[in-house]
Amino acid sequence: MAGLASIGHVARLVRAGLVMAREGALSGVDASALPPSARPLVGALKLIGRSRSGAHALPRAMERLGPSYVKLGQFLATRPDIVSADVARELERLQDRVAPISRAIAVKRVEASFQAPLETVFAEFGDSVAAASIAQVHRARVGERVVAVKVLRPGVERLFARDLADMFFAARLAERMFPETRRLRLVQVVETLARSVRMEMDFRLEAAAATEYGENLKGDPDFRAPQIDWDRTTRDVLTMEWIDGTPLSDPDRLVAQGLDIAKLGRQLIQSFLRHALRDGFFHADMHQGNFLVDANGRIVALDFGIMGRLGRAERRFLAEILYGFIRRDYLRVAQVHFEAGYVPRHYRVEDFAQAIRAIGEPIHARPADQISMARLLTLLFEVTALFDMTTRIELVMLQKTMVVVEGVARKLDPHLNMWATAEPVVGDWIAANLGPRGRLEDAGAALKALGRMAAEVPGHFEQFARAMAAVERGGEPPPRMSAAPLWVIAAILIWIAIRLGLH
Repeated sequence: MAGLASIGHVARLVRAGLVMAREGALSGVDASALPPSARPLVGALKLIGRSRSGAHALPRAMERLGPSYVKLGQFLATRPDIVSADVARELERLQDRVAPISRAIAVKRVEASFQAPLETVFAEFGDSVAAASIAQVHRARVGERVVAVKVLRPGVERLFARDLADMFFAARLAERMFPETRRLRLVQVVETLARSVRMEMDFRLEAAAATEYGENLKGDPDFRAPQIDWDRTTRDVLTMEWIDGTPLSDPDRLVAQGLDIAKLGRQLIQSFLRHALRDGFFHADMHQGNFLVDANGRIVALDFGIMGRLGRAERRFLAEILYGFIRRDYLRVAQVHFEAGYVPRHYRVEDFAQAIRAIGEPIHARPADQISMARLLTLLFEVTALFDMTTRIELVMLQKTMVVVEGVARKLDPHLNMWATAEPVVGDWIAANLGPRGRLEDAGAALKALGRMAAEVPGHFEQFARAMAAVERGGEPPPRMSAAPLWVIAAILIWIAIRLGLH
């Protein structure tokens, strides 16, 4: 069976290679940059490739190969650390649009999911209004409420499982046959893609993300998320509030409605930064098709299948990086990298600051409306690679999201001043979190941790006493005591907590 499975993997991968070649997607590949053992295969495929490779050959080939490869391409577009920046930009053109399944098939899916007739779940259920590789959306009604119903396409789980198995096979084979590719961690890339797809195909997880995101936005006057109907949400069906609005991708209609599109551009950028810094939870698929503007001028986010998270350390890192560039304090930017442990200690902070100045000064020499924060972060990651900076997946995702959101904002306002737009949000976060109030909050958190550890100390002493009694009786101490006495560990932890509280 394993042999037959391998033959199936090879056959489908050969087909994928032929499709890539025929679409001209391999014409731009530099064979000399490949491992020697891979050059003959790529050379043979290039011989049968189309001479008309032209623009967009790679995304065109992936769209021909089907939804799994479209998802792979979209995922790689967020990982310029794996593919080149040029390839990542090309892959951003991938369109996840397919022909919709019939209403009858969607109805069967809904009824199977709820194990009930359609009319007991929805009063009305219309035809598809949007379709993608994993799901499609229908307009429906519950009582007097109009809702959007996202339905998982039948057979999609089996299709993705097969194609992901092919990709795992190819990744393992490449790492075994071409040792030079191991640094790319191809198996890990496919594992990450597989986790992402599994999460996208369980709509309960998307509903949870939308709910958390919406709760974070409750105090925001100019940005919101649709409400989720949890009673009509399952693994295969997601029901949410229907949003009547104008797509952010249609600036002419927005202007015709009397909306200030330059203000909407600033609104989008500031909201993204606020969600990343304040909440540590941001929409990571911010292309213009995922946003509407409602009658009140609020931006409404849609589609919560891809979200990003930043811990407090990453948020501090991001805020200080951006603020340091705004203030042209390159030494501080360098120090933040070292404090976060992202750059090995054998490098000098001053040398790193010099490299960062080489990024910042040319940018500051340009007019404010031509400065790109997304480009700045891209250059920053390129420079940090020279200093062996460890790749942080969450920061790469944030950087790629910023590229997209900045592009959308500049389509609304080509003269957008990114520094002036970002400074209030970044400055407020720094004042609140790194100033006196932030230090007090950190000290309070440390004291709470100290309290929790102090409450556990009597239990540790009791364990220690039992262990010593066992030793006196000629027995062995419990395994948990073999490394070091627990009371010593508790004392060290208490000392650390006190130090954190003081600093």
